[in-house]
Amino acid sequence: MTLASIFLIAWSFSALVMLLLWMVQFKTENAGIVDVAWSFLTPLVGVWLILMDQIDNGTRQWLIIGLALFWGFRLGAFLYKRVMNEVEDGRYRYMREYCGKYAQVVMFVFFQVQATWTILFALPFWAAARNSNPDIGFLDMLGILVWIIAIAGEVISDQQLHRFRINPDNKGIVCKIGLWRYSRHPNYFFEWLQWWAFVLIGYGSDYWWLTWTGLIVIYVFITRITGVPYTEQQSIRSRGDAYREYQKTTSMFFPLPPKVLS
Repeated sequence: MTLASIFLIAWSFSALVMLLLWMVQFKTENAGIVDVAWSFLTPLVGVWLILMDQIDNGTRQWLIIGLALFWGFRLGAFLYKRVMNEVEDGRYRYMREYCGKYAQVVMFVFFQVQATWTILFALPFWAAARNSNPDIGFLDMLGILVWIIAIAGEVISDQQLHRFRINPDNKGIVCKIGLWRYSRHPNYFFEWLQWWAFVLIGYGSDYWWLTWTGLIVIYVFITRITGVPYTEQQSIRSRGDAYREYQKTTSMFFPLPPKVLS
């Protein structure tokens, strides 16, 4: 099977899954399912690319598969629990209201774009696995350490926000506890940090440039396109001046000490 065929099959499968889930959200009016699907599909696509490309470099191949699956399934399970137990995310409710009668057309395009992104975000897994060195060395161990820190940070920040949100006394209040005191989006930061692991583990791959490109693209997506902008817009709509004050004192992305306003 050619590499082009492997990628085409992966995209076709993702597109079909997103089509079916678009039909589900049409019935349930809860588009949050797209985030759950993306989280599960991305590592599965990565595993498909690695296995079907017949990459055989011993321990490193299975290390990358393990890291990718753990990351995606942990995130997917967390998001699934939230989507199934809460009303639709405010970002998607606003999208429906803003698009009016064209909402379902926009949703269809959005779901299919997400299908394409599963391929884009799976590329660093595949590229890192192309490292032909069969031995696990210093950079691999450093990559594993970075991955552990990133996953731990993401889990902690997710749980801190979840506990804050389920407390009815915090309705309309900005979360500034724990990691949220140092970054307005610590979950996004640690999400981005984990991709550094594949840059380190993939050093020596003939496609190593793809791990760097993926890291940059993911940063741009999170901070400029899909993550931070929409989340902040929704936070301002729901919390108003309190969130604007939070923006003045707290780093948007990288965890830093909060500013003291004079």
